[in-house]
Amino acid sequence: MAIWNGGEAARLCYFEVMSCVRGKVVSGRADFGHWIERLSSFYEEKTGMRLYPGTLNVELSSPYSLPTDVLRLEANEYGGSVSVSIVPCRIFDRRAFLLRTDQNERGTGHHPRNIIEIATDIRLRDTYHLRDGDWVEVEFP
Repeated sequence: MAIWNGGEAARLCYFEVMSCVRGKVVSGRADFGHWIERLSSFYEEKTGMRLYPGTLNVELSSPYSLPTDVLRLEANEYGGSVSVSIVPCRIFDRRAFLLRTDQNERGTGHHPRNIIEIATDIRLRDTYHLRDGDWVEVEFP
């Protein structure tokens, strides 16, 4: 969104519009951590960040649908069978990524669509002293 501020030193200011979801921290299956570690170079190439090998699972009150413009780690890129959508986001004002398998997006995976998995360069549970049931906010550009 652009807003024109008049005056002697008139300038154009840009404000990024963010959407925000709020949900509860829940335990996961610890599967993504294994794959983030095993495929760390692929995730780093896609995100520009060395991801901690684990995700924070957040349960929303309603299903989350992926935006149309996402980063992708295709199964054929690493010789596997699971493709993953990667969505930039922020949590605790920290750069992060929502990771979702195609199966989970279709509703046929291990998680329903109201569970989002957030990855970043640290273990969020330790850094922010999070426990199951704690509320967190995730922002998307």
